[in-house]
Amino acid sequence: MTQARPEREHTTAPPGTPTDDYLERRALRRGSAGWLLLTGLGVAYVVSGDFSGWNFGLAEGGFGGLAIATVLMGVMYTCMVFSLAELSSILPTAGGGYGFARRALGPWGGFLTGTAILIEYVLAPAAISIFIGDYVESLGLFGLESGWPLTLACFVIFIGIHLWGVGEALRFSFVVTGIAVAALLVFAVGAFTEFDASGLNDIKVDPEAFGANSWLPYGILGIWAAFPFGMWFFLGVEGVPLAAEETRDPARTLPKAIRWSMLILVCLALLTFFASAGARGSAAIQSAGNPLVEALQPDGEPTTLSRIVNYAGLAGLVASFFSLIYAGSRQLFALSRAGYLPKFLSLTSRRKAPYLGLLVPGAIGFALAAASGNGARMLNVAVFGATISYALMSLSHIVLRRREPHLDRPYRTPGGILTSSVALVLACAALVATFLVDVTAALIALGVYVVAIAYFGFYSRRHLVARAPEEEFAALAAAEAELERN
Repeated sequence: MTQARPEREHTTAPPGTPTDDYLERRALRRGSAGWLLLTGLGVAYVVSGDFSGWNFGLAEGGFGGLAIATVLMGVMYTCMVFSLAELSSILPTAGGGYGFARRALGPWGGFLTGTAILIEYVLAPAAISIFIGDYVESLGLFGLESGWPLTLACFVIFIGIHLWGVGEALRFSFVVTGIAVAALLVFAVGAFTEFDASGLNDIKVDPEAFGANSWLPYGILGIWAAFPFGMWFFLGVEGVPLAAEETRDPARTLPKAIRWSMLILVCLALLTFFASAGARGSAAIQSAGNPLVEALQPDGEPTTLSRIVNYAGLAGLVASFFSLIYAGSRQLFALSRAGYLPKFLSLTSRRKAPYLGLLVPGAIGFALAAASGNGARMLNVAVFGATISYALMSLSHIVLRRREPHLDRPYRTPGGILTSSVALVLACAALVATFLVDVTAALIALGVYVVAIAYFGFYSRRHLVARAPEEEFAALAAAEAELERN
């Protein structure tokens, strides 16, 4: 008996048709997660944003500007996750946003969406690894100092856990996230005992800003400039559908996990925002790298509670770093398996982990973190990619509702296309806002995007794999549409 040949682009089968073992060598572990673990994953993606980053929006819009921006971004994410809940029940594959856009907008739409998501999930962990180093140094843990050895240790240790297996990885993430959430609740209780409403609007007013007042010290434009920082309370929750192929009963589990994740994140955002600004004043925390700790130290002296929150902040950063590595590896896996990116990146190990999908983005992330050391800029690049993907995923929901109204939908978005239309408009506004905050970061992200588009246009779009789940699903839809026309 002859051995099966490895996958090739051109065999006796039509182009894009893999050999029999192609998908077998690219299989994830099925049924590893239920709705509770996935809810924890959704919160883990985001929880580091409660501990740091969001407060820089106070320097852009003041308390009122950031509050309005956070509400608008919360509306955007809520509308978007309801849309994603429906889309994930239709197409529960590891492609997530790429798979949704592939079905609705074709190969180009799928690639543009998947690449934007990948930019977000490669850059965000790199940035967070720098913040982890800063926390470890500030806490004086083991005498370590922030720098490339500590960044390398983060990637090696946590990628190693992912290589061990998805079930183990998600359980680890769930425990660390639980610690971080508990600490946020303890912080809120402690901070609210010092709450003073007069401190909310204590930032000096810019008299030249249009519409400026004590609540909007930088005027109306400050609201818009604060959009990216309002996003930090929710950035990453859209990654829950990427766990679809490793989930039990994904058509029911994913929508439930997405909704619960968003509800928890909204509650945490409200508690964190008001407690921090009210305890110490907006002006005192607007440029703090550790705003929650600053809010608990009015005299600059550490307290027992501030130390607890400081350690928990490190746990929150670890949770988000760890879970975003997972999300990035699954998006890369799906794009590679379908041929949009080099196919070897989707090979899985004996433990059904996409080892190259973990190692390659990890190496890139480490190199960027070690070379630049600018975590804030890398996060701004990640936000640029995120807003593009949000707009395209919301558009995908609208297109599928209009084009395929009779498609089986185990879960239906409340409000239908009105809900996804709101998300689309706000995502476009947030995309423009990234240029208001950091033009350089936006241009860097745009440059990476252009290079990726050139690769797809000149090469990979001619080498797609027809049997990949997302491609097969889209092909089936095209065949059904052809039958209806005839």
